Amino acid sequence: MKFNIRNEENLTLLTDLYQLTMMQIYTEDEEEIGCFDMFFRKNPDKASFTVFAGLENVIDYVQNIKFEEDDLDYLRTLDLFDEEFIDYLRNFKFECDVWAMPEGTVVFPNEPLLTVRGSVAQAQFVETTILNLINHQTRIATKSERIVRAADGRRVMEFGLRRAHGATAGINGARASYIGGMAGTSNVLAGKRYGIPVMGTMAHSFVQKAKNEYEAFARYAKRYPDTTTLLVDTYDVLKSGIPNAIKIAKEILEPQGHKLRGIRIDSGDLLTLSKETRKMLDDAGLDYVKITISDSLDEFEIKRLVEEGAPIDGLGVGERNITAKSDPVLGGVYKLTEIETGEGLHVAKIKKSETKEKITNPGFKKTWRVYNSKTNIAMGDVLTLANEEIDTCKMEDYINDETLREAMLVEDYIVKELMVPIFQKGKLVYEVPTLEEVRDFCRAQVETLTDEVIRFEEPENYTVALSEKLDNLKDDLIEEIYEMTA
Repeated sequence: MKFNIRNEENLTLLTDLYQLTMMQIYTEDEEEIGCFDMFFRKNPDKASFTVFAGLENVIDYVQNIKFEEDDLDYLRTLDLFDEEFIDYLRNFKFECDVWAMPEGTVVFPNEPLLTVRGSVAQAQFVETTILNLINHQTRIATKSERIVRAADGRRVMEFGLRRAHGATAGINGARASYIGGMAGTSNVLAGKRYGIPVMGTMAHSFVQKAKNEYEAFARYAKRYPDTTTLLVDTYDVLKSGIPNAIKIAKEILEPQGHKLRGIRIDSGDLLTLSKETRKMLDDAGLDYVKITISDSLDEFEIKRLVEEGAPIDGLGVGERNITAKSDPVLGGVYKLTEIETGEGLHVAKIKKSETKEKITNPGFKKTWRVYNSKTNIAMGDVLTLANEEIDTCKMEDYINDETLREAMLVEDYIVKELMVPIFQKGKLVYEVPTLEEVRDFCRAQVETLTDEVIRFEEPENYTVALSEKLDNLKDDLIEEIYEMTA
């Protein structure tokens, strides 16, 4: 049976008030075209890369922008908007151009993940919701990729719904976790909406409700003989849980031609308990039974357990993934980079700051990734102005980073443009991939990075260079600001 897996909720008023107050003023400047970039300034968790996610939800949002009459009635109560603007909103139709990285792309600080170009009123209005959707999912997809990579081939399940910051965060977080490589989710609505495999075992309360642990296990095994995974830490893992699980396997499941699928340990010394559990199961002839662990796991704890030889087959990961507890905010921003006047004059815009990393890259741009043509390893990214005429076979002649330039001089390389068209004048021109395709693409993207870039401890920085033309424009604009404010 086919289900609707898209979120078509109307998010039109999911915005900051100032987007609407500015929008009312900007409607007076309809001839001006604005270009806005969405980007972030810092990789989370002291990592060297981030996984881009949330684009499909942005597409759904844009396609469903519509100010309903009750929305307009509410806005009237704020005493901020005149009837001419209310009529404008009533007839609103998104007509901007949008470019973006494909979902699952590995991305880096200060390069555009998404660019919107169109009337300033429209391009400014969509800022808040775009940031809301992309910041959250990109952060969770990045955290999930790290956790899955630390698990080193073991199955990881997303169990974070009860600790998520609200229903939407739980649903979209499950989607982002799947992009990052998790095998499935406990979240049934996310499973229905996005086609993610749903997984789960039992709660401690199920064991507590029964007269004893054996009775609880037996009841569960008889109902679900082909998928039985038993939670063994309600009372005592080694003295009660595992002995009762072995009895269930031997006395109930095997005589009926079934096998105990697995056990789950949710507390205690997971390293010691998993080793003792494996020995007990093997000694009982149950070497086929899988061991799953949970209990506030993140990539660092998982990596430690794997390196110390914990015989685990699967992991359930909850709060530290769904909230990205170690570094919970991506901090993506949406900044104006260019204005095209009614006379066709293109004026690059920049945000100046005393904090160097907060100075934006001006102009309407393109993003290029340089690959070693023999190994398909990514060597670095280059931002250029969109109108630059560049021979990509000699891109080293145009960039400002000496290290990348020297590497390109001695290695065979190819260059690929990363941003793809999503909307043209408000019409969707992008074929939205399936979630499975996004997940596979993410895995392939990570494989293009060097071991030095993806390692957890003190990773090597990945180069994002500017073209010399863009670099010079940036310097000129900064100098103009200095002269203007002197």
